[in-house]
Amino acid sequence: MQKLSILVVDDEKSQRELLRDFLRSEGHTVTEAENGEKAIKTVLSGHFDLILLDYKMPGMNGLEVLKEVKRINPEIDVVIITAYGTVETAVDALKAGAIDYITKPIVELDELIILVNRVAERRQLIQENKLLKEDLSKHGVTADKIIYNSPRMAELINLAGRVAASKASILIQGESGTGKELLARLIHQLSPRAHKSIVVVNCGALHENLLESELFGHEKGAFTGAASRRIGRFEEADGGTLFLDEIGELSPTIQVKLLRFLQEREFQRLGSNVNLQVDVRIISATNRDLEEQVKEGSFREDLFYRLKVVTMVLPPLRERKEDLGLLIDHFIEKFAAENGKSINGLTSEARDMLLKYDYPGNVRELVNIMERAVVIARDQYISTDDLPFKAISLSDDSDNKSSGALRESVDELEKKLIIEAMEKTQDNQTKAADILGISERMLRYKLKKYGLKG
Repeated sequence: MQKLSILVVDDEKSQRELLRDFLRSEGHTVTEAENGEKAIKTVLSGHFDLILLDYKMPGMNGLEVLKEVKRINPEIDVVIITAYGTVETAVDALKAGAIDYITKPIVELDELIILVNRVAERRQLIQENKLLKEDLSKHGVTADKIIYNSPRMAELINLAGRVAASKASILIQGESGTGKELLARLIHQLSPRAHKSIVVVNCGALHENLLESELFGHEKGAFTGAASRRIGRFEEADGGTLFLDEIGELSPTIQVKLLRFLQEREFQRLGSNVNLQVDVRIISATNRDLEEQVKEGSFREDLFYRLKVVTMVLPPLRERKEDLGLLIDHFIEKFAAENGKSINGLTSEARDMLLKYDYPGNVRELVNIMERAVVIARDQYISTDDLPFKAISLSDDSDNKSSGALRESVDELEKKLIIEAMEKTQDNQTKAADILGISERMLRYKLKKYGLKG
């Protein structure tokens, strides 16, 4: 039977020590934490397969800790310990991601060992399934689909399917690296236009004059160097889709011309006064706040509303961690095949480290990390040495702190998000907690942790 790394969280010392000694006698590695705050710190600084978590504790209760643990690493199994054993408690815990619950005081240990063994068997089976490299298509891993398992992405893909058949303009918003072009291609492939091309233009990559010619084309002699007529991207995309990436970079002149096309469905090549009509569906994308640009006067309000008939917001990778395991496995397989290497997966420590990281560069950063890891890996399993993070101490001492860049990166990002939420709500903790998706108690804990004023 696989031996587990277990964290026991309980404010009652005698209960913690009983569980610790018993589980260690069964061969498992056990760490203790006497409250929720300590448990969160311990999870951030160590690797755990299973957490036995008391429901009722001073400070953060078990449900709050459970939600935070699942945010940090959704693949850690959590069993709730409750003295009440009520249906409501169990249902709340299971909804939040616990795999089971057990009532206290835990005196008869047979039930506990059966439960722990069941967790070990489940984790071993999952690992064996990964080693078999089953067809990932059941997870949506194909060339024309987005890899996802999270409810937020499922809702977004559902919306893509509903709007694909329409002619409505779509605005895709999201941080850099979240996969906006991939979503645009999916919408095109789901649409009646799939038999035609999707033409991609990066609006931030070209100077204004070059971009105008790129989009609308030009006639011979339209400007110095225009030796012949050129067909623009609008004509090239006729019958299909035109994807305008970094739409927030458009100059005022091109904004006017794009608005005219969206209103009249016609345009002119540079150097021509002949109106041309094409059947093109516009999908645009940006990582900027277009609404703020409208307020500042750098982006036309009428164009903004023409572009955002349907708005789709891609969540950052840190907010869709349920998808992270699938993405990691997919990229290992992809890059191993491309580089002719035999990689069977990750060590548990390396996987834990990847699942804890928040990826400020989103999926694009994950791709870079996994390609690098596959290329430099010496063994069949990618280890922490193959990742661009310093190793994290995984000893039983729960007071150990991470000395690597991973912990610093997580802390810096978390602190930044809290500051932004507090500024946005003018220090209203209730509203800030709602924006961050955490409880007010958790927010107060984090404010204190980072030395921020509340």
